[in-house]
Amino acid sequence: MTALPQPATITNTERTRRQKAVDAARASVRLEGFILDDVVEGIYARYVAGALEMDEVIALVDRHAGLSD
Repeated sequence: MTALPQPATITNTERTRRQKAVDAARASVRLEGFILDDVVEGIYARYVAGALEMDEVIALVDRHAGLSD
């Protein structure tokens, strides 16, 4: 079994900031009548954990939505 790369170390303050941003985005999407699927929730969880930066999140979500190659 191949080990997954270790997430970058982020502070608890940064983790909290990221979680609040994800929670706000999720709430906004729900107000529009949509629910994030498991793939996008997984991407966001990796972001909150410090494994991804926002530019990577955007690229992965866009690719998942078919908006980029």
